[in-house]
Amino acid sequence: MTDAPSRENPLGVLVEAEGFDDHGGWTVDSQFESEMGSPYLLAHGLGRPVADAATTIAVPEDGRYHVWVRTKDWVPDHHPGRFALTVNGTRLDAEFGAHGRDWSWQPGGTVELRRGEVRLALHDLTGFDGRCDAIFLGLTGEPPPDEAPRPWRKQLLGLPPEPGDRGEFDVVVVGGGVTGCAAALAAARLGCRVALLQDRPLLGGNASKEIGLTPQGRPAPLIIELVERSDDGDLHAAKVFDTEPNVSVFLEHRVFDARSDGSRITSVDARDARTGAESRYRAPVFIDCTGTAILGLLTGARTLFGQEARSEFGEPLAPRKRVASHHGNTLFFRTHLADAPVGFPDVPWARKVAKDFAKLTGQVARPGVDNHPGPIAGNSLKAQFARTAEKGAPYRKTVGKVMRKLPDRLRARLTMGRFPGTHFWEYGQRLDPYTSGEHVRDHLLCALYGTLANIKDREPVTYANLEFDWVAHVTAKGEYRRYLGDYILTENDIRAHTSFDDGVVLNSGAFCLHHAGNRKYDFRLKNWTWDTRDGLPYEVPFRCLYSADIANLMMAGKHISVTHVAGGSTKFMSNGGQHAIATAAAAFLCKKHGTTPRGVYEKHLPELREVVGRLTDDQPQG
Repeated sequence: MTDAPSRENPLGVLVEAEGFDDHGGWTVDSQFESEMGSPYLLAHGLGRPVADAATTIAVPEDGRYHVWVRTKDWVPDHHPGRFALTVNGTRLDAEFGAHGRDWSWQPGGTVELRRGEVRLALHDLTGFDGRCDAIFLGLTGEPPPDEAPRPWRKQLLGLPPEPGDRGEFDVVVVGGGVTGCAAALAAARLGCRVALLQDRPLLGGNASKEIGLTPQGRPAPLIIELVERSDDGDLHAAKVFDTEPNVSVFLEHRVFDARSDGSRITSVDARDARTGAESRYRAPVFIDCTGTAILGLLTGARTLFGQEARSEFGEPLAPRKRVASHHGNTLFFRTHLADAPVGFPDVPWARKVAKDFAKLTGQVARPGVDNHPGPIAGNSLKAQFARTAEKGAPYRKTVGKVMRKLPDRLRARLTMGRFPGTHFWEYGQRLDPYTSGEHVRDHLLCALYGTLANIKDREPVTYANLEFDWVAHVTAKGEYRRYLGDYILTENDIRAHTSFDDGVVLNSGAFCLHHAGNRKYDFRLKNWTWDTRDGLPYEVPFRCLYSADIANLMMAGKHISVTHVAGGSTKFMSNGGQHAIATAAAAFLCKKHGTTPRGVYEKHLPELREVVGRLTDDQPQG
């Protein structure tokens, strides 16, 4: 039963949807909490209504209660995400998610309730991503505050005003993707007590089975140990940490604040997505592995953003003029052919985005197998090829095999028709990645739903049995801000294999750059650069792995101190794992010598290289 505040609080009764006793077919979506204020329940049914979510609450006194539901009409002209609310088995007249507004409180009328237990249920009406943040029951007709601020929620839910203290650790790692897992595991095996804070229910980030990307870049034994997959596609990372006593893993904990003393972080605060409880984590050293530079934004560290002009660093692949755009987010999916014909609802609101696009290539066949073909309608040769693949014919054209057929030139651009790139479904390159995430995800959902409808309409016999097997509701994160370190790695450093005194790890891989600007289909890339250079590994200096401004903050992954072009290679997940191992080794030395990351660079570099070499079996020559 969900606990409600007592009637001594005159504000009313607040019920957080993510705290329901039974989520039914709804799923907790916490990825946009920093944008709209809270996790919420999402009815992600791919066009089929999901099972009801239900809970029991305690109402403090008899009375006529005004019902308010905080929801979002995510396509206001068509209201695809409609749902109903039942109270003690009686359905309210209002259809929620149909009020034509962004996140706000929608009135649901009044109900007579007796003191005691009350049963609430969310009933999905469409299967198309209805969403409920919270339900408010008030004894006056005054609506709750539209933004439902955190202090107001905490007061109603009886949560303490300040975060609880989780204690002191040797290092706090924020972000539980491949990079964060590598940092936590490496630090733990060096004897450090580690707190690993991850804002998702699974570890692995873009490699987790929530998304399913294949880690690329330069592996190491420790990284390989983490990214092996179980039969269900899940990474082994959680099992590895189950046997690692030095690591405390906090899943579904989003960092929302950081406390500092001068230029040093003293603690970070995180919120549990299910309960709203807040906790504080203290450490002498912090490693940001989120890919979003969140700790830098919270503490005022300088960051880099967008694409540098060619004149700034002399990079051949850079644009002539500085561009504010960045790599967008991607939404992954998979189709299959059912045993019998299956319909799909009319989705004119989705076709407004998809237009006449009728190609569902670039699928994730299973976690770890991406860039897979899919159905194409309207082009006989391509459609026949796609239909053959859809029916299970072997498809062994990997990225590397395709790339080897291209001319050996500086800028190898692959047009969208030549390769079924999973990441070709991308949007948001010119939007603020910190405030537009939900809009970007929803736009990609419309593109996918509309494309499936187009294919089934265009070739109704061929694709009578076609349906979505899976569509992720979590986006694969693209590019955010990057930290400014004591050195900025460039394209030219990578091409020239610059040798650094503080080169601590090796990275591998092509320059992978995404080019927006598809004039007809804004959810598709205009083009793609995959420049394999000479294929040899290159050094990453330690100065790229700690903040120039925050004395005890290091970073690993796609937001290290690099240019946009250089980041097109260092971003690969196994490369980020290499950065993470180096930062873990540095955290160990910070503890050992009572110093900072910059102090390790200045006075303990040979020891850092030695420790990293033991962890990676792979060391720059220096």
